[in-house]
Amino acid sequence: MSIFGKTKGTELEKAIAQLAQGEAIGGSMYYALAYIAKKQFGLDEVYKEFIELGNQETNHGAFYAMLNGRYPTDEKYFWQMVRGLSKAEYKGDANINQLADKLASLGIDKDAVEQVREFAQQEKHHGEVTKTIIDKYAPKDSEDNSNKPVYTCSVCGFEYVGDLDAEPADYKCPICGCAKGVFKKEG
Repeated sequence: MSIFGKTKGTELEKAIAQLAQGEAIGGSMYYALAYIAKKQFGLDEVYKEFIELGNQETNHGAFYAMLNGRYPTDEKYFWQMVRGLSKAEYKGDANINQLADKLASLGIDKDAVEQVREFAQQEKHHGEVTKTIIDKYAPKDSEDNSNKPVYTCSVCGFEYVGDLDAEPADYKCPICGCAKGVFKKEG
């Protein structure tokens, strides 16, 4: 029996959504604690332990999100999301480099600015990897999307192709979770 979306629409949906969000935040918290332990106190072993805890928390969050059906399991929408995610990752490279420039202009520690630039390179790499996955595994898009409207999430860059107005009022960006009101129509 599949777990995908089994709690969506049930009395557990809200609790599961809160768990998913809490675990995602927990993953970020452990990663932050890992960097602090390493950079501030030279505790390399503590760094490794916290990174592992962060990985586990992130995995928990993903599991809960799947229970609530947050991400598509239908093949068409799965690949549509991966395509949008890939484009957002490429956009992240430029956006994060702009952030690094702004941090540098504020006089933020040079090593921290370089770390942010490394994150920008990683975002670009994520775009390249997801593009390779799409090219290798995704079915060829038989639909002509050239006449369909494209909406871009102004927060993360995810591209939604199609009629966004057809989505429910509570539709959220599948990447950053922002409300559909942050999407801007292209063209």
